[in-house]
Amino acid sequence: MTKAAIVGVGFMGWIHYLAYQKSQQATLVGFASRDDRKRSGDWTGIQGNFGPPGEQIDVSNLTVYETLEEVLADDSVELVDLCTPPHLHVPQVLACFQAGKHVLCEKPLALSGDDALKLVAAAKQANRLLMVGHVLPFMAEFRFLAEAAASGKYGKLLGLHVVRTIGPVDWNPDFYDPAKVGGPLIDLHVHDTHLIRLLCGMPKGVYARGRLHQGTPQYFETIYDFADPNLVVAARGGVINQHGRPFTHGFEAHFEQATLQFQSAAFDDGGEMMPLKVLTADGKVERPDLGAGDSVDAFVDEINAAAAAVAGAPALPALQGELAADALVLSSRIAESIAQGCPIAI
Repeated sequence: MTKAAIVGVGFMGWIHYLAYQKSQQATLVGFASRDDRKRSGDWTGIQGNFGPPGEQIDVSNLTVYETLEEVLADDSVELVDLCTPPHLHVPQVLACFQAGKHVLCEKPLALSGDDALKLVAAAKQANRLLMVGHVLPFMAEFRFLAEAAASGKYGKLLGLHVVRTIGPVDWNPDFYDPAKVGGPLIDLHVHDTHLIRLLCGMPKGVYARGRLHQGTPQYFETIYDFADPNLVVAARGGVINQHGRPFTHGFEAHFEQATLQFQSAAFDDGGEMMPLKVLTADGKVERPDLGAGDSVDAFVDEINAAAAAVAGAPALPALQGELAADALVLSSRIAESIAQGCPIAI
């Protein structure tokens, strides 16, 4: 069992904590927080847009740290699980490598493609694993899509359109600050640039149009240019001005022998879902059985895969720092395209 410690006890730290309770590959040995109450086990103030609210946890079998430096000084910790704000990731990841630790970093890996590429290079130099928590490919519907593309089950992937939209982010005054969060292009849409990179490879270029908020892209549409002219890929995402629909995501994927469709939306008066459907070449509509798992299960699978990599298994492509860095390069180029109003080469 790989021994891990969480650094940062916010919403994602809580979700990761729950995932470690169900992990078959990793043992959570401790956590770090600057908050006295959280170090005592009082996580009751944590609330997010999925999963259960925070609870009082039992810290008697955990090592409780106040700082990352204390975690790095603990020789028993093999994997540092960074659930800290995005602007802290670059110095914290570098500190982990200097201490000889492997890293699982919540997305986004950095706030720019250039910084992310520097972390990839640092990981190679330190001979440590850099893994990034892009959990989307571990979620049932997106995992089905990724496995279909990798296996060729439905033939060649011909086209992909992805959607990811949220309501106003009133709870985070730094959301549009490029030095703190980076807005929806970096914090939200990076899920989709990562998925596109995973399924389709790296495009030749992008062409995006969008509107700005405080000088940062707020809502945008992007066309991806691939070497294969028959591969048609586009994405839409960002923030709308109304609170009534706090979250929507989904995809339509065209294969030679099937089309896959999925969409899920949360509304203030309840959620609506268009379950995953497979439109087959013979005209049938299939609804794959994806199981009844809860919202934390994808994070369990993610942490299991990260722990297995620390133990010597190959790191899954979905976790690899190189792909996470490429996703941020794409996000950076999309921002350039929006600003310049023209296609941008990768």
